[in-house]
Amino acid sequence: MTARGTTRPETKFVDTRRGAVAYQVFGEGERDLVFISHWLTNVDAYWDEPSAVRYFDRLASMGRVILIDKIGSGVSDSPESSTIDPVEEYIDEIQAVLAEVESETATLIGDCEGGMLSMVLAASYPDQFPELVLINSYPRLRRAADYPIGAPDHVVDELSVLWKAQHGTTGDSLIFTAPSMANDTRFRQWFIRFQRSAQQQRIATQALHWIAETDVRGVLPSIQARTMIIHRRDALFHRLDYGEYLSNNIEGSDFRIVEGADTIPFHAGDFSATLDLVSEFLTGQRKEAQTGRMLSTVLFTDIVGSTALAAEIGDQRWLDLRTEHDRVIRDNLDRFRGNEVAMTGDGMVATFDGPQRAVMCATAIKSELASIGLRIRAGVHTGEIETRNGDVGGIGVHIASRVMGVAETGGILVSSTVKDLVVGSNLVFDSCGSFELKGVPGMWNLYQVQTDLA
Repeated sequence: MTARGTTRPETKFVDTRRGAVAYQVFGEGERDLVFISHWLTNVDAYWDEPSAVRYFDRLASMGRVILIDKIGSGVSDSPESSTIDPVEEYIDEIQAVLAEVESETATLIGDCEGGMLSMVLAASYPDQFPELVLINSYPRLRRAADYPIGAPDHVVDELSVLWKAQHGTTGDSLIFTAPSMANDTRFRQWFIRFQRSAQQQRIATQALHWIAETDVRGVLPSIQARTMIIHRRDALFHRLDYGEYLSNNIEGSDFRIVEGADTIPFHAGDFSATLDLVSEFLTGQRKEAQTGRMLSTVLFTDIVGSTALAAEIGDQRWLDLRTEHDRVIRDNLDRFRGNEVAMTGDGMVATFDGPQRAVMCATAIKSELASIGLRIRAGVHTGEIETRNGDVGGIGVHIASRVMGVAETGGILVSSTVKDLVVGSNLVFDSCGSFELKGVPGMWNLYQVQTDLA
């Protein structure tokens, strides 16, 4: 299984004139979704990043997803020549995959540079592709006399140099394409590894030349597909002007703007608004936020002294420990039937349908992490929470967070509500006294868990 949700798909290959093209198929439903992203792809490596898994989980709920590594990307074969290949070559290879998986009619989802191929496909095969979604896309990158929104020649040239310098080494392109994640150490390290697995440096430079020289503006009037254009308002590289241009030149298209600046990778930052719009487009109706109130037990955890420890042992060792930390947490959530709400960097938030399982999960996590030199603090509270589109909130969540905050130097603290609800279990508690919890009325009696059930 992947980190959460969708099973890691099997990677398969189809032979084409230029070599073997890798693809995956996952999800199910009445429609096929052909997801065509930019050139930096690897169908295997995506599944090592939780945010990508969440993105694909959501897509898979909308239909059967067909994911492709274009020639020169990921685990597909590399091109034999260093020339820029025409659009038709990639179109033929995508069609070869669709024939192999017996996809006769599909919705195209073109992400960033993948949008150029998607526009050509939609215009060329209107019966096969009746629907088109373009996300942070453009028809041409380089500026022209009749295209003043494009990037000037000197900017394209500078970008080529910078792109080659950061590829697989620093990941500095995140500053422009995923600014909300650029300073996230874990994500940045994954992205650097992903760049190396997605493309050789030579091919990455070649791909940028392809992007800079390709112009599909001529096909826009021929697009008959029902089209939705989704664009980030503050995108620095895939600027909003591009989305507006597409909207003005694809007849009848529906143009939607979402907040934020993250574009590459497509799963960086908060992508929920984008996929909400995709769902609306596919179903013909906006999915209303589902809000529910229920009694639940909330568990917060956090690594004690994480900043000092990271400085002491160095970045690489810290990343290794963080990876192991995440594995331990998720294994125990599965073991004790917990529902992961969020990984918070140095900890996590989860909900349980019973307080005993939550406390036992916390003690198991505490024991296992101690064996690798990580000390945690945890807070557990049972109360009413609100669920909304898979997220949780409400006073119950707030109280659990504040309970954890009291355990500054480590340990597992629970509210009196939890202690009262686990009467009859073999859990043992020591009273810590009464506390004011910031933002919560009254005084709260808190207890430290003494039983280690790992």
